[in-house]
Amino acid sequence: MNFYLTGIEGMPKLLDCCGDDPMKYFSKKAYGDAFQRMYQEHLETFDAIEQGYSTVIDKEQFLMNMADALTEYAGKKYDSCTKRTKRDHMMMDLNLTMAAFVLPMVLEYHGTSSEPLAAQMTASWQRRFPKAALKASEYTYIEAGFHKKFCYITTAVCETFGKPDDCYELMLLRDYRDGYLSALPEGDALIHTYYDVAPSIVKHINQRPDRKEIYRSIWDQYLSPCISMIESDQLSECKERYTQMVWDLKEKYFLS
Repeated sequence: MNFYLTGIEGMPKLLDCCGDDPMKYFSKKAYGDAFQRMYQEHLETFDAIEQGYSTVIDKEQFLMNMADALTEYAGKKYDSCTKRTKRDHMMMDLNLTMAAFVLPMVLEYHGTSSEPLAAQMTASWQRRFPKAALKASEYTYIEAGFHKKFCYITTAVCETFGKPDDCYELMLLRDYRDGYLSALPEGDALIHTYYDVAPSIVKHINQRPDRKEIYRSIWDQYLSPCISMIESDQLSECKERYTQMVWDLKEKYFLS
């Protein structure tokens, strides 16, 4: 087997693992099975890269070539969209595919090449798409998030203020989400949208030097009023305020 050729041809195929709709597989019910199936489908690529990495002299250049092959393919897909709205949607899909499936698959292999390859991939992606700051996370972390039902934005705000994971504010909002919000006809769709955008929002805010000021503003403008509304049994009003928070922050920070 030509390990280099197998790897360089297999890398772009990773980006097509979800087809045209990565969100279809990014849910509590679908993610685990979909990820394991995709991982098995691309195992030959990871095997080839691991074998090649163990034999080449310039290991860094070897992995850089692998990473650039994927990024160049992503760039062609992105550039094929002529309208801005389609390009923005394409960018969201590409970032989600990379963050939730491709990079976790690379790390799931647990080879000597896995972590340095993931690092080369994020660096290559950053060079091609400067506004899309990816972070490589393992499958187990992402999959656990569906079961723990992370309140990403609220957690980030509370951590900034030194509040624990079981603080009153977080527990109140989690109970609201799992009780009132999930029971609404549109509740599952709202929660699903939140899990789509919130991790990226938090990631981009955390990279800013003024992140503490941003989180203070989020608390003052959205979360504190939401908590007061829940305490006053204004549950519908809380939903409107919280939904507005997600969309406002998505506009400002999702691809910033």
